[in-house]
Amino acid sequence: MINKIKHMLANPVLVCGGIFLFSALSLMAALIAQFAYGLVPCELCILQRWPFGITAVLGAIGLIMLYDHKHIKKVAFLVLLCGVIYMIGGGLGFYHNGVEQHWWKSFLEGCSFNLDAASIEDLLAQIENAPAARCDEIPWADPVFGLSMAAWNMIISPLAGIGCALSSICIVRKANGVL
Repeated sequence: MINKIKHMLANPVLVCGGIFLFSALSLMAALIAQFAYGLVPCELCILQRWPFGITAVLGAIGLIMLYDHKHIKKVAFLVLLCGVIYMIGGGLGFYHNGVEQHWWKSFLEGCSFNLDAASIEDLLAQIENAPAARCDEIPWADPVFGLSMAAWNMIISPLAGIGCALSSICIVRKANGVL
């Protein structure tokens, strides 16, 4: 069983394809939630989409690079880079989850609303320029565990990052004839 997992992790086509699919499907899920179900994303939600977009592109680049087998170690580096980016995404998910749970306030100005207006006109301008969604409100939580999308990102992205790091090691070991 362990050997089968090692060989799957050492398969760069499977890994790069998996990175691309995981990231693209995650982005699609967020966009479907936004446009089909009307869940308006806050600034932190938008920020959390970037790692998935970047890793989807890197996964596709890795697949393209695999047409020439001499780039295998460069592909392993791309996989490792995806792992780092997933970890950053998990950190963003952790931060956003903390804002949602009111453990701390967001560093983004658009995530908090301030009623320090000197006049009615200033107050109206603040309201009109405010983002449609607040970062400290949970617009959706899954019905089974009660976790928000940020909380799921906090869990899933680091797992993907660890998988990418392990896979990068396996790809290099296989390229060196050790695995």
